Amino acid sequence: MSQNKNALIRYKTIDKCLQNKYRQWTLEDLIECCSEALFEYEGRQNPISKRTIQMDIQLMRSEKLGYNAPIVVYDKKYYKYEDENFSITDIPLTETDMNVLTETVSMLKQFKDFSLFNDVSDILQRLEDKIYAEKSHTKPVIYLDKNEKLKGLHYLDEIYQAIIKKMVLIITYKSFKSAEETKFHFHPFILKEFNNRWFLIGKKKASQPITNLALDRIISIDYDFNLPYLEEDFDADNFYKDVIGVTVNSGLNARRIEIWVDASNAPYIITKPLHESQRIIKENEDGSIIVHLFVIPNYEMERLLLGFGSCIEILRPEGLRNRMKKMLKDAISRYDSEKPTELNA
Repeated sequence: MSQNKNALIRYKTIDKCLQNKYRQWTLEDLIECCSEALFEYEGRQNPISKRTIQMDIQLMRSEKLGYNAPIVVYDKKYYKYEDENFSITDIPLTETDMNVLTETVSMLKQFKDFSLFNDVSDILQRLEDKIYAEKSHTKPVIYLDKNEKLKGLHYLDEIYQAIIKKMVLIITYKSFKSAEETKFHFHPFILKEFNNRWFLIGKKKASQPITNLALDRIISIDYDFNLPYLEEDFDADNFYKDVIGVTVNSGLNARRIEIWVDASNAPYIITKPLHESQRIIKENEDGSIIVHLFVIPNYEMERLLLGFGSCIEILRPEGLRNRMKKMLKDAISRYDSEKPTELNA
């Protein structure tokens, strides 16, 4: 690993430490954390001298890296950010950062045709576009859906590390349906993204079913180092193969769902299937089609189908057809009133 990359790992590690204002950080603490971070990346011990970390801190404080980090010493031995909200990740990338990113992307592109990279080739393309736009001061060519106000994304790296290190989490959580927040132990298995939201999948206890937690509903995360991690051979591909989204209603089996799609939306449904089990069972003369899916009905599936409005019709099963009919009738009743709901309240 190049010295530039080593240095960037140390800067990021020091930054992450100093963001944790609930702990006091000595120089020895920072050395230990940086050593652990480099070991994770390199897979071997890489001794770091006291002088190296002192120089890192001086560079982070200076304008040379563009960080201007407000690192101060108190009680003659503890380091902290004078501005508790400061982070080097909130400032523009430096030229050194950009060069390292460019070097990394160039290396990864050499492997883009390998099967290992099939699922991430689009990510690589987006990263290359972002780096080019930053370096050339031009607008990006690739634009992504994003929600700047989405909460919980700062937990992604922390949860990812907990999963690969098999650490038991103590999560404080407040669901949409709950009036009060709750605290519980959680054994994290995977992270899953759906509809521009992130979810943590795992179990509270071995005897309980698989649970999904929305990251934007997590209040705080802590660790229980004394509780053994639940070792479970969780197969995410198999677990989610019969559902749309993240909700798997336990005890239910996949059902055949037949859907009529009008001519204007048929090409869309054909080129972007609702689910991998989708099959066309009839093509009508007017251009409309009938498709079937084999899925376990859940909230996300209903929301997806309702989004098509009058452009689709659920033909079977009867129970789902009646449920969708009721929801659409309830929606229409909202508009039957002469005045909007908020003016009647």
